[in-house]
This record gives sequence, structure tokens and C-alpha cells, in this order.
Amino acid sequence: MKAQSKAQQKAAGAALSAKRGDTKVSDLQGASKEMYDSMSEAELEEMASTSHDDLPDEKDG
Repeated sequence: MKAQSKAQQKAAGAALSAKRGDTKVSDLQGASKEMYDSMSEAELEEMASTSHDDLPDEKDG
């Protein structure tokens, strides 16, 4: 699944970092914490790697 906003891509990157042990899980908040709990490392990697050039800052609705 591709990220639909820059905010979603950033949250996925934070969750991925925690999954890999690069950052503390306790540092995660909000969407990144939910993503950490519900998504695999592969799913997070795909979402975090989405090119953000054409993404809106936040998803509408």
C-alpha cells in the first residue's frame, strides 16, 4: 500500500524505524504507534518508500 499523504509517509517511516530497532517503540505516538502495532515491516517499508513529491501534506477526509 502506498502512502496517501506526507504525514502518513512520515508516520510509516517512524514505525518502520521502531520495527527495525533503530528508535524506541515508546517514542511512537498516534498514527505511527498504530502502524507499528498493525503492520508488518514489509508493509511499512512500502508505505515509507512512497515518493512524497506529489503527495498532499495531509489526507483529505
